[in-house]
Amino acid sequence: MSDAIKHECGIAMIRLRKPVQYYIDKYGTAAFASNRLYVLMQKQINRGQDGAGVANIKIDTKPGTRYISRYRSIEPSAVNFIFDKINKKYKKAKKIGGHDALTDGEWLKENIAFTGEVWLGHLRYGTHGENSIETCHPFLKQNNWRSRNLVMAGNFNMTNVEELFGKLVELGQHPKEKTDTVTVMEKIGHFLDEENQRIFDKYKHKFSNEQITQVIEDELDVARILRRSCRDFDGGYAMAGVIGNGSAFVVRDPSGIRPAYYYADDEVIVVASEKPAIKSSFNINFKEIKEIKPGHALVINKDGSYSEDEIMPAREKKSCSFERIYFSRGTDPDIYQERKNLGKALIPQILKAIDFDLKNTVFSYIPNTAETAFLGMIEGLEDYLSAKRREIFIDGKPHVGDLDELLNFRPRVEKLVSKDVKLRTFITNDDDRDTMVANVYDTTYEVIKPGIDTVVVIDDSIVRGTTLEKSILTTLDKLNPKRIIIVSSAPQIRYPDCYGIDMSKMKEFIAFRAALALLKEHNMDHILDEVYDSCLNSNLEMENFVKGVYSKFTYEEVSEKVAQIVTSEDIKAEVQVIFQTVENLHKCIPDHTGDWYFTGNYPTEGGTVVVNKSFVNFMEGKTIRAY
Repeated sequence: MSDAIKHECGIAMIRLRKPVQYYIDKYGTAAFASNRLYVLMQKQINRGQDGAGVANIKIDTKPGTRYISRYRSIEPSAVNFIFDKINKKYKKAKKIGGHDALTDGEWLKENIAFTGEVWLGHLRYGTHGENSIETCHPFLKQNNWRSRNLVMAGNFNMTNVEELFGKLVELGQHPKEKTDTVTVMEKIGHFLDEENQRIFDKYKHKFSNEQITQVIEDELDVARILRRSCRDFDGGYAMAGVIGNGSAFVVRDPSGIRPAYYYADDEVIVVASEKPAIKSSFNINFKEIKEIKPGHALVINKDGSYSEDEIMPAREKKSCSFERIYFSRGTDPDIYQERKNLGKALIPQILKAIDFDLKNTVFSYIPNTAETAFLGMIEGLEDYLSAKRREIFIDGKPHVGDLDELLNFRPRVEKLVSKDVKLRTFITNDDDRDTMVANVYDTTYEVIKPGIDTVVVIDDSIVRGTTLEKSILTTLDKLNPKRIIIVSSAPQIRYPDCYGIDMSKMKEFIAFRAALALLKEHNMDHILDEVYDSCLNSNLEMENFVKGVYSKFTYEEVSEKVAQIVTSEDIKAEVQVIFQTVENLHKCIPDHTGDWYFTGNYPTEGGTVVVNKSFVNFMEGKTIRAY
């Protein structure tokens, strides 16, 4: 994606199912879990550019012993910073405990932090608000009763924070902040307290308080806590939590919007936002990694047993397709093939746009994340050429002189644009931003026939069009091509996302700007007022009224207007923009049909409310989020 946007956080969890000594004896290190969590988080670093955090809990420690440890960081290399600090704990163990300390599991657990059985990691990609240590997960709700402590981290956005805040007030609480992170944690924490109290009341006449404490830790019904907590949530979420007794959970929203995967054997239970991270950390087969079902929670009990329990009735699965197009690592074999398919699906549109003139067309891609779609596009062109060769040999009689050219012709492929990472760090002054942005990309000269060749460049998606307008087209135009065709492997992004991606301000979307321009050109500005009135005077949950902004124009008309908007007067080449169709998107990514940013079809009521509120904000000149 040439337009940088902030997106989704990443979660990582490891639960050791054997005593610490087991891993020291088998793997020769006391840092088995720490090392695996490090890899698990490094492989998801694409999800965390703002900060990171790690928490560790020891099970069944003696009173007076610290059993919860946590580090958080907003350093540029936050993951490395945290694990460097954790590794210092092991070096400290050798100093105070002697040479044999690192081979004594019981001593380590009693004396050194970050030697417990339960690990929770988080990579923060904040979509709004400040970036500080306080905003980094995991969050900690502390209590002097072990089974009332709660550590949480998640990949989520809630659309109904106001409602959740009100629920907490109704319960008698006094929340310190009105944010989804605080409201979610306090709500789960409230029902964790109630579950503790329920078990205490059940046994208070049978056991001493000290005995009941142990009974509570053994009998906590985590699934019950989550059912009572999550019933009011509206949003996309994959939330991970660890309770002070060592129980843990990862709960997923009923529509399966945000991703969560796990692997379990007799040694470990592992959870992550992406499958490749689990595979890399534990060197296992992809087929052994399971997806947590929508509306379910992976519940890990204190004794290490686990189950996948239904928490909320599952809705129609609407897993985020943007996740597959851009955010997740392409090393996942399914995602890799899906991205190739997206590139291949564009071939009919591309061939039509270039008038089938492959001889005078050069194909490339920008940025690097679009490389897989580019490979699919080239594969599709090769398939097209093979079909044409068969057609000519079977139905026609090619001239002998043309035979070599026919057999040997290949699509012209070049690396035309590359990013100069060094320059990017200096783009801080808004007054000089446009000049600097234009120099972020370098181009390869002497590979284009001036005034003759068409350049086709594929991007994985086009959100705002800013980089396209200010940099990429200017860079490509220096090559003096006859035409520049920008191809997006994703459809037109028309509506905000409110479930975890930073695409919240409607006026920034290039497709929305194109629709506004078309309405103005056709003297149809009254439609904006009609949509605005509907948003103000109707039930916002009923329908997405903003669809009316696009309803008078075809998909191709919007694409043509996008091309006009991003083409400055200085560009000499003819510019065209081609977007993937929604129909092809669903063919290429059949199991992840969440497409609300393309179609406006939100999987939750809160999402529909957000898009209508976003439009109201636009009409009223407010530059705030609608959730």
